[in-house]
Order: sequence, then structure tokens, then C-alpha cells
Amino acid sequence: MADYHDDLRLAHVLADAADAATMDRFKALDLKVETKPDMTPVSEADRHAEELIRGHLARARPRDAVLGEEYGVEGTGPRRWVIDPIDGTKNYVRGVPVWATLIALMEAGEGGYEPVVGVVSAPALGRRWWAAKGLGAYTGRSLTSASRIQVSKVAKLADASFAYSSLSGWEERGRLDGFLDLTRACWRTRAYGDFWPYMMVAEGAVDICAEPELSLWDMAATAIVVQEAGGTFTGLDGRPGPHSGNAAASNGLLHEELLAYLSAKP
Repeated sequence: MADYHDDLRLAHVLADAADAATMDRFKALDLKVETKPDMTPVSEADRHAEELIRGHLARARPRDAVLGEEYGVEGTGPRRWVIDPIDGTKNYVRGVPVWATLIALMEAGEGGYEPVVGVVSAPALGRRWWAAKGLGAYTGRSLTSASRIQVSKVAKLADASFAYSSLSGWEERGRLDGFLDLTRACWRTRAYGDFWPYMMVAEGAVDICAEPELSLWDMAATAIVVQEAGGTFTGLDGRPGPHSGNAAASNGLLHEELLAYLSAKP
């Protein structure tokens, strides 16, 4: 099995640099925010954080490709770093502390690119989660100050906590009825949003979560963390990994029921 310790250490260095940059501008009165063609916001902090990470990677891993939300893909080859400099930009620009930098390393395999390292760093929450293939999933302040995390053992939907981001996406795709039926079948529902539900699935605080539309950079890092914590991460079509343009994550025990409610067939 490949050894990803060095890549994981590098991912933490990248996250440290991004954390410093994003926290420096968080709640800044002169923060500049623009609207992208898809009508989502992007701040100067998003761009600066991605530029910092790309700069580090150009020096430390010059042969690796990089895919980022703000600047697209650069380079080719069997290894690709996937970056979302600020997942939760809408929260970031409003001063809500639920946002994170997502950093993943993906490697080419028989089934295409798969995540092998992931770091999710949420400095305004004082939290960080990470994982590498075959090494397990952890949370803590640093590699040397960490606790291993595992998904829950809740086996009944009636006892499950379900986390999501919003209702509008499900309604736009004609799947609101199934979504609402799922919320009624669960013990508890909360709209924590963005990266956070996946991390709570990984650490066993939440049992299932799903989103109807996502990009690869939204999912690559969260997928490996959920999987290494013993959970299941697929698209709504059941395809394993972060490749379907949407996501369903669970403790594994509830995954088939989750997909049955939120099937990709409206």
C-alpha cells in the first residue's frame, strides 16, 4: 500500500497557510466580494487562499496537477490536488463561522481518480479533520494532537440524525417530496450546511447527510474522511466516491434507506 504520510503532512501545511489568510480577512469591513457567472459569491479571500496553496504545491509537488474552484485545472498526470479555498463563502462573507478550506489529493486508478488524502480545516470553528487512505480519519489541532474518529452505529432511520444544507436544491430537481419524507422518517433533522454535515457523519455526531448538487472540489476531501471513518460516501445514484455531482454520506448502516428516499431518479 502506498504511504501517504508525507502528502498528509503537506496538506496540513497548506491548510495552515490557508487558515492564516482566510482568518485575516474574516469579518473584515473592506472585504471585496464579487459574483461569479453562476451567481455564487467569491471573495478576495477565496482567490488569495487558492493562490497560496497553488504556490506551495508548485514548490513542493511540481509534477502534480492542481484543480481548484477559482482557477481551474493546471497540469496533468496521475496525481491531482483538488482545492476549495473557502467552502461556505456565503457564510464567510456574512460573518457566519461555518466555512472551511478543503484540500484533497486524488490519484488515478482503475476506476478513475480517487481521493487518497483529505484535510478539512475550519479555523473559525477551531476544528480540523483529516484522513489518508488506509490510515484512518482524525480530528484535532495538528497531526500530533489528534483523536481518531468513527461513524455512529445507529441502525434505524427512526433513531437517526439527518443533516442537510437547504430545501431549495431538492425542490429545483423535483425531489422535494422524497426529501421531506426522509425528514419525517428520521429522529432529528438540522440544516448545518456545506462541509460540516459530512464531518459530523465521520465523527458519529450525525448519521446521514446529502446534497443534490455539488462540484468535485466540494466532495473530494470530505469523501475520504467519511470513508476512512468507516462510513459510506456515494452520489445519489449510488456510485462510490465524489463523482456524481451530488452526495449522500452515512454511517453505512443506513445508506440504502437514504438512497431510497433521495434516488437520482425523480
